[in-house]
Amino acid sequence: MRLSDLSRSASALVTAVDAVGPDDPIAQRLRALGFVHGETVRLITTGPFGADPILVQVGFTRFALRRSEAARVRVELTA
Repeated sequence: MRLSDLSRSASALVTAVDAVGPDDPIAQRLRALGFVHGETVRLITTGPFGADPILVQVGFTRFALRRSEAARVRVELTA
């Protein structure tokens, strides 16, 4: 499942960040921000009518991401 597909307040574990190419700057930035394998993420809220941006929390830090960026992060729901 993708981070962009999580429902509000749902938690998940990051399994991977998809890169378009070997030097994909967006994938590199997502990893630098903490979207790494095994990290817990939570979808806090979405923009108006479920649109951009979405607010996600990684650890104690919150980030606003475009849905297209969040779609690059693969996650697995936690129990």
